[in-house]
Amino acid sequence: MILEVLPVGHLDANCYILACEETKEAAVIDPGGDAGEIIEVLNRLQVNPKYIICTHGHVDHIAAVDEVKAKTDAEVLIHSADAEMLSNPQKNLSAFIGHNVSLKPADRMLSEGDILNLGSLELEVINIPGHSKGGICIKVENVVLTGDTLFAGSIGRSDFPGGDHAQLVKGIKEKLLTLPGQTRVYPGHGPDTLIEQEKRHNPFVQ
Repeated sequence: MILEVLPVGHLDANCYILACEETKEAAVIDPGGDAGEIIEVLNRLQVNPKYIICTHGHVDHIAAVDEVKAKTDAEVLIHSADAEMLSNPQKNLSAFIGHNVSLKPADRMLSEGDILNLGSLELEVINIPGHSKGGICIKVENVVLTGDTLFAGSIGRSDFPGGDHAQLVKGIKEKLLTLPGQTRVYPGHGPDTLIEQEKRHNPFVQ
């Protein structure tokens, strides 16, 4: 498995390039800005993007979706509950920072339990609402990409429209902290961590 992280945009959201080593089929996860840099990494790795996956619909995770799609023709995927956020600057919060990002509709809607294939890799969709209604995590092998659901030592904000703190904590406890302790967590911002570490020390889920 190939996995590279690229902090992008004004808020340094983590964009991930995930690919199968054998087939070079790849996914771009959360292209929130700096499309040119993302394309450079794809070219350097010599991978072929099949999917552009949005873990949720906030602007710092979606802003470069259209640009990356134009360069790669990859399929844009987002959970159905966040689909409208791609085109609505009020709902994706870009209107509040003066950018008014309005993107094309997704090619496909994701749901809890969906499996996406990248060569020999199987990507499992885990829906955990609370940061946004359609927030998802992506589980592949011993790794989980958590978007803005779970961070090292913290959890996502729940004070945006569609947020729900109790729902977020419940989902993290039931769907993430039950994964094997050595599962590596790659969040939407900041450093990676381990499920074991968060289970023991994250004050928001004790």
